[in-house]
Amino acid sequence: MYALITGASSGIGREMARELARRDYDLIVVARRKDRLLALKEELEGKYGIDVQVMESDLSKPEHCVRLYKDCKGYPINLVINNAGFGKAGTFTDLSLEDELAMIQTNVSAVMTLTKLFARHMKQGRILNVSSIAAFYPTPMMSTYGASKSYVLSLSRSVNYEMKKKKKNVRVSVLCPGPVETEFNAVAGADMDLASISAKTCAKIAISGLLKGKEVIVPGFQTKLMWYLSKLAPESISLPIEYYIQSKKLSR
Repeated sequence: MYALITGASSGIGREMARELARRDYDLIVVARRKDRLLALKEELEGKYGIDVQVMESDLSKPEHCVRLYKDCKGYPINLVINNAGFGKAGTFTDLSLEDELAMIQTNVSAVMTLTKLFARHMKQGRILNVSSIAAFYPTPMMSTYGASKSYVLSLSRSVNYEMKKKKKNVRVSVLCPGPVETEFNAVAGADMDLASISAKTCAKIAISGLLKGKEVIVPGFQTKLMWYLSKLAPESISLPIEYYIQSKKLSR
């Protein structure tokens, strides 16, 4: 059986590919940077003897999402991981409209499209959508990013409930990491300067939770603590705190 992973050229996506290869899954790895995917293919096929299919795709373009599904549906896929995504830090009025629209397409529309198409297509299997701890509360200075991840969280939990009610053997999980050591900071234009877990640790927790059928996966003690506190703190407290934290990232 195959696992499909978007955003597999770096960070959490690449580490999830390695973790699934270790578990003897064949893979379809997707990203814009084909050279990195080919290097990953060589590494994993050589180390584990699995099959790795490379598909270059820019999921900020809607037509690429549909094409990816059509290219993949002939494979016996029973795991789909929607990991591709990015963030931008800054005030809402200052950030580029083009960048934020591309973020919405990648973080929201692509995740919805691929979740819908594969949830329809698969007879059984699991889908993992990558959200963020930012999904649980408003995030000034990263407002569009936080909103996009709130969508992913809500979509994933709602679709998972629908699958249960339809008695269809497809389950949807959602990963909500906090700070992780990846290229996210460089793309976002911010220095997170917070205790981070490694991408490898995050991937191990994510895959373990996915295969156990866990609906919401929050990796790391600090991130779990942030999640619990988000339930307790009123927005009159959480909003100024979050604004301060995000502003400090930009000033470094």
